[in-house]
Amino acid sequence: MATLDQQQIDFFWRNGYLVVENAVDEQTLAALRSDFTTWVDESREHTQAYGEAFDGRARFDVEAGHSKASPALRRVNAPVEISPAYYRAMTESRMAEMVAELIGPNVKFHHSKINSKLPGGKTAVKWHQDFPFTPHSNDDLITALLMVDEVTDENGPLEVLPGSHKGEIHSLWHDGVFTGAIDDTTAQQCQQQSVKCMGTAGSVCLMHTRLLHGSAPNLSTAPRTLFISVYSAEDAIPYSPNPMPNKYEGLVVKGQATGNVRSIDYQLQLPTITKGASFFVQQENAG
Repeated sequence: MATLDQQQIDFFWRNGYLVVENAVDEQTLAALRSDFTTWVDESREHTQAYGEAFDGRARFDVEAGHSKASPALRRVNAPVEISPAYYRAMTESRMAEMVAELIGPNVKFHHSKINSKLPGGKTAVKWHQDFPFTPHSNDDLITALLMVDEVTDENGPLEVLPGSHKGEIHSLWHDGVFTGAIDDTTAQQCQQQSVKCMGTAGSVCLMHTRLLHGSAPNLSTAPRTLFISVYSAEDAIPYSPNPMPNKYEGLVVKGQATGNVRSIDYQLQLPTITKGASFFVQQENAG
């Protein structure tokens, strides 16, 4: 039985994104929240990025101002490696089924992370596209943003420019520096035409890899936590190192491995992989 109807599929390909409710069941959602709460509590004992991910970088990233009394854990890298609940959500939920219905039948996993904006946090995400971070032989990649908390107008929702996945691939390089963001003039134009992606906890926003997007800080007293999983068509082959290497990269979550490679025509300058705990560091260092 199909998870998405034709109207939803058409909306995705026309606009480059789609919000769907009930991507995970209540039991899974509760487990995701529980694990993240545990990590927030653990973060109170640290003053800077900590833990060790697959490639030796910090697994947990905190923003400036983080403290025991006011934790600001903003990133967990590759949570699927340390949490059975996050692994199951990535592999077995309706979220994975939806991705297969959009770019399948053969789909593989690329990487995952948690981006969180706790109350009082200052982190904003500058406008960018995901594809220049993760170039592949073709652009059948979907970023699935699972809303672990309710996402509202006030707590820093994802903002997108509908239809921009059909346009140019914007450079994230400026004056010889990989900034992780598009130029300011284009970003201002995106902001003026942006649409906010909001939903109840358990909803997912499926986003095409070339869609322009960003987000503002959390201005509310409620948390905004997203579990982000990046999937690709099985015949999309990476052209650059994974920005978040993990032991499950390349895992076929739907369909089967074919060994085929499918290519499309495009050009971009390869990204620089951050040495910090997250791309937030790249965007901040670039000013």
